[in-house]
Amino acid sequence: MDRHLADAVIALVERAGTAIMDVYRTDFDVQTKDDASPLTRADLAAHNIIARGLAELTPEIPLFSEESAVPEFSRRQGWTRYWLVDPLDGTREFVNRNDEFTVNIALIDDHKPVFGVVGVPAQGVVYTGIPGQGAFRHASGTRSEIGGCRRDESAPLVVVASRSHGGERLERYLAALAAEFGAVERTPVGSSLKLCILAEGRADLYPRLGPTSEWDIAAAHAVLAAAGGRVWAADGSALEYNRKDSVLNPEFFAVADAAYPWERRLPAVSAAD
Repeated sequence: MDRHLADAVIALVERAGTAIMDVYRTDFDVQTKDDASPLTRADLAAHNIIARGLAELTPEIPLFSEESAVPEFSRRQGWTRYWLVDPLDGTREFVNRNDEFTVNIALIDDHKPVFGVVGVPAQGVVYTGIPGQGAFRHASGTRSEIGGCRRDESAPLVVVASRSHGGERLERYLAALAAEFGAVERTPVGSSLKLCILAEGRADLYPRLGPTSEWDIAAAHAVLAAAGGRVWAADGSALEYNRKDSVLNPEFFAVADAAYPWERRLPAVSAAD
């Protein structure tokens, strides 16, 4: 990844974050999309900034954003490299004003995220990651490397979970984790910030037992992988991007310590209700 391009994408995320915060400080209206998810003018403002910026920076690389029309799979399956963007992940968190929403830009190459930028505008933080080169936390003008986390067997298992999604099935799984690991601490977090918390070593595991879209996690997936973590589908297969017509991810696990024997310790996931 060219350093100039990486810095330019970070700047785009920060600009989008500023536009989001301009709306956040007002009495904004909330619309409802066809899938019943919320939409605000902050989503659209961030999308426009990112779409224009990436078109200027890399006109040869296609863009796939949550707030643009979904390209037909017959066309996008030929993309070997493209930008995957969620201009405002965690709109429910934005609407609820809990500061846990993010701006996400990922570069996908050969079905894998090879560069990711996750901005947390309400917290003044940006996370970046290039698998194989490192992950970083940018805040207050400083850049700190993150990662190298190792599971501490003497400590409780720290699990991050969604603020907006979950239900009885997740509760049953958390109980199964407690039976296996002895003690489990649960940390509710919104948006792709969950994977960044793993990357920082502030949690061990994120079991996602419910739907997400590819743009929801791609950028943070890159950050986590760069920090020494891992994401895989609940059936044990690799979690890849742009392999199928649907943009929905399979259920998955994300962990801070990729070297830990999770497959041996994690309970089986029950079928969806």
